[in-house]
Amino acid sequence: MKLPDISRLVAGAAIALTLFSASARAEDSLVIHVGYAAIGVDNRPYSEGTSAATARAGEFLEKEFAGDPNVKIEWTFFKGAGPAVNEGFANDQLDFAYQGDLPALIGRATGLKTKFLLASGARKPLYLAVAKGSGIKTIEDLKGRKIALQRGTNGHLAAIKVLEAHGLTERDIQVVNLDSAGTVAALTSRDIDAAFGDTQLINLAAKDSADIIYTTKGDDPRFGRNAGIIAREAFIDAHPEITQRVVDAFVKAAQWSSEEANRAALFELWHKSGTPVPILEEYFRNDTLAYRNSPLIDDLLVSQYKEQAVKSKEYGLIRRDVDLNGWFESKYLDKALEKLGLTKFWQPYGADGKPAAS
Repeated sequence: MKLPDISRLVAGAAIALTLFSASARAEDSLVIHVGYAAIGVDNRPYSEGTSAATARAGEFLEKEFAGDPNVKIEWTFFKGAGPAVNEGFANDQLDFAYQGDLPALIGRATGLKTKFLLASGARKPLYLAVAKGSGIKTIEDLKGRKIALQRGTNGHLAAIKVLEAHGLTERDIQVVNLDSAGTVAALTSRDIDAAFGDTQLINLAAKDSADIIYTTKGDDPRFGRNAGIIAREAFIDAHPEITQRVVDAFVKAAQWSSEEANRAALFELWHKSGTPVPILEEYFRNDTLAYRNSPLIDDLLVSQYKEQAVKSKEYGLIRRDVDLNGWFESKYLDKALEKLGLTKFWQPYGADGKPAAS
């Protein structure tokens, strides 16, 4: 009987082992897809004004997983803002995302399986700028005028609340649905009368191309905008340890973004988005970094999301009730705060917008 060729058997075994190892490595590899409901100037893959923007520009997530060659971070910035993020979640193309309150609530109402893990970009102010020569001096003067805002975003909902506080509804104005770039162009050319937004409007005013007549900053804090880090439930369930490390990284970014000693460096980092540093300085003037960059899921944040859910249906932005029971998942945040020694670092706020008792 002819014996098998040993050399061929060894070679075959080696090839099989190599293929198995390659397959194992492929199975072990993980790409974490992170979305951001905004985009920088000229479509730069950066943003500003939030700890999530810091996490991106400062590569906090990448550094967290630097010792894990099989884990990769992939960021996607969406010109279509929050509604585009919902599409990403619906198609299982995103695992985590920075997203504002209204689109997150819309996603919840339509059945997207997500969890709210920590705040980022909560308490962001809203600005109202008017075109030169528009004659608009007050919010009441907006009646019947063409006003730009981006529908389906947290700025949309905040704008409606501001209008309501001044006796107006969305039906009292002519809404023009524009993103940031479109708003700048339309306001500069005076194709619209006014616009709601933030840093892009501050920048226009600095160039004397528009006038800012109102901001929620210094007004009722409940008029502001809220946002946070949302995650896909299926990813959390499949990768709880990875989820914890992602939250750890975002909390580290929030801490660094909250240190007053880092203010100048923070604005320089956010400048990667294309927003000039002086505009960022104005955007954060009279606000502490810790107030604007807190990751806490406090009573103010939760009450605001609950109120936004009710208002969204009342305004016809959402057709059904939004069930928020079980949506806020704070255990990863709590563990990160404990692990990093930050349980007392940020001031929680009550539902009334005032500092909560410690």
